[in-house]
Amino acid sequence: MGSCKLCVWILIVVVCILGKISGLDNGLALTPPMGWLAWERFRCNTDCKNDPDNCISDRLFRTMTDILVAEGYAAAGYEYVNVDDCWPERERDPRGKLVPDRERFPYGMKSLSDYVHSKGLKFGIYEDYGNFTCAGYPGVVGHLAGDASTFASWGVDYVKLDGCYALPADMDHGYPEFGRQLNLTGRQMIYSCSWPVYQIYAGLQPNFSSIIEHCNLWRNFDDIQDSWASVESIIDYYGNHQDVIVPNAGPGHWNDPDMLIIGNFGLSYEQSKTQFAIWAILAAPLLMSVDLRTIRPEYKAILQNRKIIEVDQDPLGIQGRRIYKHRGIEIWSRPIIPIHGQYYSYAVAFLNRRTDGTPSDVAVTLKELGLNNPAGYRVEDLYEDVDYGVLSPATKIKVKVNPSGVVILRADAQPSYAYNAIPTRTPYSPLNDVFRLRK
Repeated sequence: MGSCKLCVWILIVVVCILGKISGLDNGLALTPPMGWLAWERFRCNTDCKNDPDNCISDRLFRTMTDILVAEGYAAAGYEYVNVDDCWPERERDPRGKLVPDRERFPYGMKSLSDYVHSKGLKFGIYEDYGNFTCAGYPGVVGHLAGDASTFASWGVDYVKLDGCYALPADMDHGYPEFGRQLNLTGRQMIYSCSWPVYQIYAGLQPNFSSIIEHCNLWRNFDDIQDSWASVESIIDYYGNHQDVIVPNAGPGHWNDPDMLIIGNFGLSYEQSKTQFAIWAILAAPLLMSVDLRTIRPEYKAILQNRKIIEVDQDPLGIQGRRIYKHRGIEIWSRPIIPIHGQYYSYAVAFLNRRTDGTPSDVAVTLKELGLNNPAGYRVEDLYEDVDYGVLSPATKIKVKVNPSGVVILRADAQPSYAYNAIPTRTPYSPLNDVFRLRK
C-alpha cells in the first residue's frame, strides 16, 4: 500500500508538470487542509472584560494551539490554527497597514504566528475582498499588495478571503489579483476564497475554471450553523448540484462545505458521525470549530478517527458523489487508492435521513455499488472498526443505519492474483459504473 501511495503522488506531480491540473500555482493543499477555525463556535466575541476565556484574543488561539498538540489533534493531521473575523483594530494605522486589536492581541500577530509555528503548526488569518469584513473591520480593497505583504511578514500560512461589502461582479478580477499578490510575496500561503458563493447569491454564474486556477479552496453555499438542519442543507446542496461541483475538486483545489461543528451544541452523536463521514466522502477541508477545552470524549474520537481522515486525505483527490437516494436512504461513494488495474477502491457511506425512531436496514451487492473487481474487495467498517475480509462483487452486504446516522465502509480493491483472476480491460469510469440513482 505504501508503494502504491508513492506511485500516486508521483503521478500527481507529473500531471501537474504537464499542466493537466490547473490548481493555484503555490504547491499547497494537495490534500484538503485540516485544522481549527474560530468562527462558528466563537463568532465575533470581543468582550474580553466580561468573557476573557471565550473572546477572540491571543489567549484563545494560544490555548487552542496547545490543545491541538497535547491532545492528539496535530498528530491526526490538524495543522492549521486559523483566526477568523474581528481580529483587527477598526481603523488602519497612518501608513495604511492593518493593526491587530491592541488589547486583545497585545503582542501582535507575528508573535502569535511564531508561537503557533513553535508548536509545529501553521497559522491562518481572515480578511475580506470588500471595503469592510463581514463584521465591519477594514477590508483589503485598495490595499491588496500591502496586506499581502503584511501577512507574509507575519508568517501567515493560510489566508481566508471573505466577500462582504464587495460587488460580486468585481470578484472575477479582485480574487485573482489578491492571489497574485500573495504569490508575489514569495511566501507560500493557502488561499481560501468565498468568490463563488457570493456570485451564486447574486444570480451570477461563477467562472469555475478561473476559480480553480486562482484558489486552493472555495465556498459554494451557506455558512454552516450549529444545527442538524444546516448540515442537512449542505449535504442536499452538494448532492443536488454534484454534476457542477464535483469536477472542480482535486489536488490543490477543493470545494469547501464549511466547518466541522462536531462537539458543539447542535448535533447529536449520530449526526456528528454523519457530518464527519460525508465531509470525508466530499474530499472536504476538515476545519474544526469547537471548544477543544470542553469537548466530550466521544466527539473527540470522531474528529480523530484516523481511518476516516485517511479517506478524506486520499491522494487521488476525487470528490465523491451521491449515487442513491430513495425513501430517506442515501448512498454516497468516493473512489480512493489502492488501484489495481482499472479497479479503484472506494469509501461508501450509507446515510439514513429518516426520523422514524428505529434503525433502517440497507442491503446491496458490491456490484450494485459499482465495485466490479473480480478479485474482490477487503471491506471494513470505519466507525465500528470491523474487518469483513475479502468479499466478491456478488456479495450482498447489509448494514443497519441509525436515524440521522451513517455507516461508512472502506472497500480496498484486491490484486488479481488473490483470486487467480485477470481483470478485463474495458473503458471504465470510477463514478459512473454504479446503479441508477433513484429518487
